[in-house]
Amino acid sequence: MTAASALHGWIILDKPIGITSAGGVARVKRALRDVGFKKPKVGHGGTLDPLATGVLPIALGEATKLTGWMLNGDKSYDFTISFGTQTATDDREGAAVATSDVRPSLAALQAVLPRFTGPIRQRPPAFSALKVDGQRAYKRARAGEDMQMAERETTIHTLTLSSSLSEVSGRSRVKKMDTAPDVDDDSLRLDSITLSATVSKGTYIRSLARDIAAALGTVGHVAMLRRTACGPFSLEKAIALDNLMESADVRALEGVVLPMTAGLDDIPAIAVSPEEASVLKHGQQLFGRPEPDGPAFAMLGNTPVAIVAVKDGVVRVERGFNI
Repeated sequence: MTAASALHGWIILDKPIGITSAGGVARVKRALRDVGFKKPKVGHGGTLDPLATGVLPIALGEATKLTGWMLNGDKSYDFTISFGTQTATDDREGAAVATSDVRPSLAALQAVLPRFTGPIRQRPPAFSALKVDGQRAYKRARAGEDMQMAERETTIHTLTLSSSLSEVSGRSRVKKMDTAPDVDDDSLRLDSITLSATVSKGTYIRSLARDIAAALGTVGHVAMLRRTACGPFSLEKAIALDNLMESADVRALEGVVLPMTAGLDDIPAIAVSPEEASVLKHGQQLFGRPEPDGPAFAMLGNTPVAIVAVKDGVVRVERGFNI
């Protein structure tokens, strides 16, 4: 990989708590400028709240044209529900709006999880980036409006107890567990619990936590949120922000930049000749191709030419790349 090609690909950032996704993009831009790229083109796929940590795909150069595909992919999270307090933001940053002395048992929690698995309807948090009548919901909520968000359909593919530690209070004690206790022991009461979920696009984990607590006859909010996967990218490929900022030369940076095609590893590649690549770059179609119908990466050797749609042997450009 050369210095020029390093601008076209992905850096999978393990976003720390306390910064926005835009802040993560700004830090990556700084790292690129530090190694000699004067005007790096950088974007991100899949927003994370400042409270959240974990996988934030950062697109470089022509990969920024693929961030929309990231938004359509499934995502995985670990999240902790803290029972007893509901907040205005449905996370720990908001002001308390309701409290409850009820603490659910582990058996009760496990009994309700199937109700939140599969296709569900949920009401997004009032403090969200969704637009209501042309204005961001969180702006109207901050202005004191009583936001009544419309329900929307989403899909929870999996929802299970996390392997992370969960805090459980018994009749007269609080103990830590690294394995789940006998679900029939109804004397155990949960102050908080950590769950793992894989969800479709548009799912709000804060809403999921709020609704699980309500189903258990109490209130709750998200106390911890960590994204473990975003589309094809997982924490295994992620780099901590501090480590990224320490990559003070191009060679070190090359080691963390993934190729553009890594963002769409479920899309097949089709090889094109230099002449065919030129045709596609001019927005024209190819005819008589043997590939099956569907989206594909048109590749000239190892260089992405375009995202294309193949139908009945005709190849049409969906998104071209200038590499």
